[in-house]
Amino acid sequence: MSIKGIWFPIITPFKDGEVDYVSYERLLRDALSKGVHGVIPLGTTGESPTITAEETNKIVDLTVEVVNKSVPVYIGCGGNNTRAIVEKVKSLSSRGIDGVLSVVPYYNKPGPQGLVEHFTAIADASDLKILMYNIPYRTCINMSNESVCKLAEHENIVGIKDSCGIYSQSIELLVNKPSNFSIFTGDDLMFYTTITNGGDGGILASSHINTEQFINLYNLVLDNDHQAAFEIWKGITSLIPLLFKEPNPTPIKFILKEQGLIDSDEVRLPLTLISDELKEEIRNTIK
Repeated sequence: MSIKGIWFPIITPFKDGEVDYVSYERLLRDALSKGVHGVIPLGTTGESPTITAEETNKIVDLTVEVVNKSVPVYIGCGGNNTRAIVEKVKSLSSRGIDGVLSVVPYYNKPGPQGLVEHFTAIADASDLKILMYNIPYRTCINMSNESVCKLAEHENIVGIKDSCGIYSQSIELLVNKPSNFSIFTGDDLMFYTTITNGGDGGILASSHINTEQFINLYNLVLDNDHQAAFEIWKGITSLIPLLFKEPNPTPIKFILKEQGLIDSDEVRLPLTLISDELKEEIRNTIK
């Protein structure tokens, strides 16, 4: 059965230099209470490159405990060393999670055959389900639809987070969607377009804000009430560009702190807090 809906790529709150597990659990429980359809800790929105192995284990265990199988849990697990990712996936397979979200290898720029063999090796490593993540503006590699469709034939590769940034490529993939394969958008402003063109949902950093509106919009599209869905969409689009005007997740953490869902908007270097100008712009837009 394909996976669908609004998936929550949860931030990692920090306080005084350490992971703030109390704020993390508060935020996670809040998202679950609002009806998110899946949870993804330790993605790039979760500042995964800065998280230690010990912190990773604690976050995974806490997430599995709190979610308690109410929705799928996929862990961010990607990189440009295939062997290392395979070993990490094997180690995660006994942790009670459902799958991993794995990004296209960055920096070393493999060709199409390298990409196919990379994701095949990850998918062969365990019984965990694999969501691929195509985001060329961060990785310098754009995985072709041909490669995506070839990889979709693997029983453990169940979908993709599509952030290719090319409208025609995204639409072509949606029109030719493989069977039993889920297409999520990771480009937040493509969410409405994706789900109205046969896509399965979104893995959206912006779903930290206006969570219920995203879920209501998704449900209205499922019910074929596109006019009502579009009215909701018009109401939430103005904030989305501001959430990415400075590096993600720094604007999101600022808003979550203002809302009282996390205790601090602290981030780890090389990220820094957002500018006062953006704070004011966000406050005015929310008002």
